[in-house]
Amino acid sequence: MFTTATSRSSRRSGNSRRPFQSSPGLRCVLTAALLAAAGAAGAAEPLIPLATLLGPPRVAAPALSPDGRMLSWIAPLDGVPNLWVAPADSVSAARPVTRESGRGLQAFDVSGNVAYRWTGDSRYLLYRKDHDGDEQWNLYRASVATGDTVNLTPRPNAQVRLLALGEPDAGHALVGINDREPRRHDLYRLDLATGTLQLVEKNERFAGFVADPALRPRLAFAVTPQGGIDVLRSAGDGQWQPLDRVDPGESPGKVVGFDRENRTLFARSARGRNTAALVAYDLASGAMRVIAEDPRTDIAEVLVHPVSGAVQAYATNFTRLEWHPLDSRVKPDLEALRTAAGGDFRIVSRSRDDRRWLVDYTLADAPESWYLYERGARRATRLFSSNPELEGLPLAKLHPLVIRSRDGLDLVSYLSLPPGSDPDGDGRPSAPLPTVMLVHGGPGDERAEYGFAPLLQWLANRGYAVLNVNFRGSPGFGKAFQNAEQLEWGGKMNLDLVDQADWAVANGIAAKDRIAVMGGSYGGYAALCAMAFTPGTFACAVDVVGPANLETFMATIPPTWSLDHFARRVGDPRTEEGRAHLRARSPIHFVDQVRGPILIAQGANDARVPQVESDSMVAALARRGVQVTYLLYPDEGHGFARSENSMAFYAVTEAFLAANLGGRFEPIGDRLKGSSVRVPAGAEHVPGLAEALGANGAPGR
Repeated sequence: MFTTATSRSSRRSGNSRRPFQSSPGLRCVLTAALLAAAGAAGAAEPLIPLATLLGPPRVAAPALSPDGRMLSWIAPLDGVPNLWVAPADSVSAARPVTRESGRGLQAFDVSGNVAYRWTGDSRYLLYRKDHDGDEQWNLYRASVATGDTVNLTPRPNAQVRLLALGEPDAGHALVGINDREPRRHDLYRLDLATGTLQLVEKNERFAGFVADPALRPRLAFAVTPQGGIDVLRSAGDGQWQPLDRVDPGESPGKVVGFDRENRTLFARSARGRNTAALVAYDLASGAMRVIAEDPRTDIAEVLVHPVSGAVQAYATNFTRLEWHPLDSRVKPDLEALRTAAGGDFRIVSRSRDDRRWLVDYTLADAPESWYLYERGARRATRLFSSNPELEGLPLAKLHPLVIRSRDGLDLVSYLSLPPGSDPDGDGRPSAPLPTVMLVHGGPGDERAEYGFAPLLQWLANRGYAVLNVNFRGSPGFGKAFQNAEQLEWGGKMNLDLVDQADWAVANGIAAKDRIAVMGGSYGGYAALCAMAFTPGTFACAVDVVGPANLETFMATIPPTWSLDHFARRVGDPRTEEGRAHLRARSPIHFVDQVRGPILIAQGANDARVPQVESDSMVAALARRGVQVTYLLYPDEGHGFARSENSMAFYAVTEAFLAANLGGRFEPIGDRLKGSSVRVPAGAEHVPGLAEALGANGAPGR
């Protein structure tokens, strides 16, 4: 029925999130020399430098303070992502409020949720920080006025979760800490001024909680032995009563929030239907009513009043985001925002008096931009964009597609083409192109969607058609589509990729023998499967932090994950039948079928996909004589946060793709400078990599 994930209105566009996220860089200007480089692959447009395309965003994850007076965002300070603030009426007066070094601060967690929060009194910003990507998060407080920072939960071997901020009591928060039992987060009331913790509930059985603004835990979730979810409501004094049960195979819902009286719970739920509807639960009686639903797609976004908690509008997202008002008072605002700027929009945050909104606009061929919307005047004023150095450059458009799988599923995906390759703008190039298929991670909490994505622009500028694909198991298209993932990792989920590659060839988009597959996390696993299980479909692959052996992966999942949930979807390591299935879907056992080169990148501190997964796959491929190049980052986890590490990855990747598909690339040169990257295997397979390692002091070759 429910998960504790936040509503997508607080999350960044799925297209913009990447498992190899870079951080902000310097402005670059195209010169005549760059224009001359454009002829490398016969493209009409200039080769845009990596630092311009993928240098970290100038602005990431902006938010409006509750009092409406200040803006916050994450941007570089001396090249390292930090928190900044500025008056909402004067963004040019921005100043940093943190001075973190190393990996700095993450704008988003791996599921795309914004990784910091304002306190209700607008005095502090709260953020999480781990150690080199190990996901052992502590919670920090930064003073907006002074910039003083304090670790409120100095627990070196524990993970801290921020569950709720007090309202109207802005001086406290409810947090979960798993220092007693790694699988369970006990609940504490945290004094934000002193760091004092008061135990609220010792957690002996629950996988998660939802609390109301008064910091009372109101819902709890327990995973059943069969893989379902029991949803319980608080009866006070630590007692819990059943509210609902999600059977195995049912899609869990997502909590939206509570009304002002904390008597009604709003959620997105697919209980009794295929797509997730917007529903309201009476917490006293358990009665549920449907507020809105769409037969094609789940409810994607929900607009909630900042004080009353009432739901005022919702959005659906099949191929594009569409808003639907429920409250007549916000209908004129949504209509004004539709015409204020181009592209799809999301309301990122609202002041408590509801006079000011911060609105995010995204187009495929322009950087993400944010506007301050004044409700009284119905006026939207542009504040800033994520990547101002890209404004005015020739960027690729994004064409939504619906491709039919061989067994009749509609796969919503997106196509980008190199500027100049599609003169009539119909989404078909003049001639088949080398193509890169991007496979998202998750797979259950990410999807490909419309929006600005520097990763797509990078590949399109290098001369590639780019297919950003969804597949069975991708969220947002109903529980039947998502549950079609069950036991199909490396099976029908891989065939969905093959079907889309075949479609691209049949429609004159992709050159048959020049298609690469690339992804991170689950997408990295999918890239390995594509090469091992369907040899000949893809010419090469790029795997970032993807598991290669499902048996060992399932044996090492983090203690906070539900083994029952993963066993139902991936395969059960506790039974012989399940272990046989996991072996049959593990690409490491099928390296003898791999025909093309593979680039593998891994963070040594990855808490989700341990380094041994990549180590073992590299060794197995090398034994079989497959060309494999291995990039290992000792100071990273499940993805690359340091800008120098991200840029090193992109530089090596575009040289790898050029060698195997024939696209364009900038020589690696000194782009490994400052990166911790080590190359234990295969430097000789990527043009310029061995030389770059030598120039950089050959780190760990």
